[in-house]
Amino acid sequence: MSGEYDLVIIGGGISGASLLYTVSKFTDVERIALLEKEDEIAAINSHHTNNSQTLHFGDIETNYTLEKADEVKEGAEMLAGYLENVDPDREMHSKRSKMVLAVGDDEVESLERRYHDEGFSELFPKLEAIGREEIAELEPKVVEGRDPRAEMLALQTPDGYVVDYGETTKSFIRDGEKVDGVDVYTGTTVTGITEGYDGFTIETDSGPFDADVTVVAAGSHSLQVAKQMGYGENKSLLPVAGSFFLADDFLNGKVYTLQMKKLPFAAVHGDADVHDDSVTRFGPTAKLVPTLERGEISTVKDFFDVFGLNVDSFLSYGNILADRILLPYVLRNLVYDIPEVGKRAFLPHVQKVVPSAELSDIERAKGYGGVRPQIVDTEAKSLDMGEAKITKENIIFNITPSPGASTCLKNAYRDTQQLMEFFDGEYEFDAAAFREETIDNFPREADADAGSGSDSEGEQDAEETQDSEDSDDLGPDPIEPQP
Repeated sequence: MSGEYDLVIIGGGISGASLLYTVSKFTDVERIALLEKEDEIAAINSHHTNNSQTLHFGDIETNYTLEKADEVKEGAEMLAGYLENVDPDREMHSKRSKMVLAVGDDEVESLERRYHDEGFSELFPKLEAIGREEIAELEPKVVEGRDPRAEMLALQTPDGYVVDYGETTKSFIRDGEKVDGVDVYTGTTVTGITEGYDGFTIETDSGPFDADVTVVAAGSHSLQVAKQMGYGENKSLLPVAGSFFLADDFLNGKVYTLQMKKLPFAAVHGDADVHDDSVTRFGPTAKLVPTLERGEISTVKDFFDVFGLNVDSFLSYGNILADRILLPYVLRNLVYDIPEVGKRAFLPHVQKVVPSAELSDIERAKGYGGVRPQIVDTEAKSLDMGEAKITKENIIFNITPSPGASTCLKNAYRDTQQLMEFFDGEYEFDAAAFREETIDNFPREADADAGSGSDSEGEQDAEETQDSEDSDDLGPDPIEPQP
């Protein structure tokens, strides 16, 4: 297996697959290959057991500023629109109620300020502030057993998309493979990339591939490849392994707690599994690990390739972990892995969402969770909470899009624009057609049935989507072409 291509994409997770979908369907690039080292597409972090299954809009994520939420919202609507378009039977996703919960005077005041004063009610028209009685109607277990004197407030929306990102990745690949000139190679490990006069030679265990333009979309391994080529020397990684606890049918939708300040990791939340709503997942925990893939000892060496073993990396880690909030959090998360002791320690987090939960109700999920790399800026000696991308001449390294899979199509859109510049006008990108198959299908009107926690399917969704398409209130194109 080898060949010559206009574009080679390395990585068969949702980042690489969404780019393959975008370039193959909406440009006239003639020869495209995607290389994946695993035997199956979406076998690592995009697999549905290895992530939170959340489509992040920025509405209930209280660690987002209004500016960040506005940026993320656009990307989430693209993916939601794609799913509404291609998955009417809800095989890849579910749509349920979701909320962020505040309990106690301080949390309620903070959430009220966010909603009324900071602009989130205007940015998210479907987002509603609801009190104890309305919370109880949507999520009875959230109120049951809670101190009746405790103040409660939630920001709730029907746009609770729960996504099987693995199946969505495979859907992108299927769409791309329908186009002539597109090849997908699994079980193909990249061993090195050499830059030549007129492109790149990608060495693999299945033979060489020649590419005019290359995109490395291999998650944490993208930085490893970049460093092997002499790029990204001012970056390192802080790999964080996320895990979950499972319980029976506690929740109808997704319930987030308020984000702890200064923590880069997601707030603990509970939600029903995308494929089995009788199973409730609580988490994620966040444990630092010296690997780039969970449970893969072979990637310890890869981690040290990325870490660099230099003074700046050690000083960066020391500076980050010395934080008086972050360090205790990291140490507590180590405890959650200890049998019996771990779930006792985690139970209070579950009870913050479901007060009546008991120790016997939860079990640590086996085989759940992946590694989410946090980017370290070794010059600033701090975590870089934004999107990590390195762009050089005719090559892009996508390390960790922010916030992950939720903005995969928006990142693909931007990368496709960049690719058109790389090709120097030889090919064209039909951005209007891309919009038509993605964000134009996002339902703009609130769905009362979805707000009750049920999955609104069939005729209602079709009618809602049509209303969205006919509306004059969709606004301009979500992303203006770059000059």
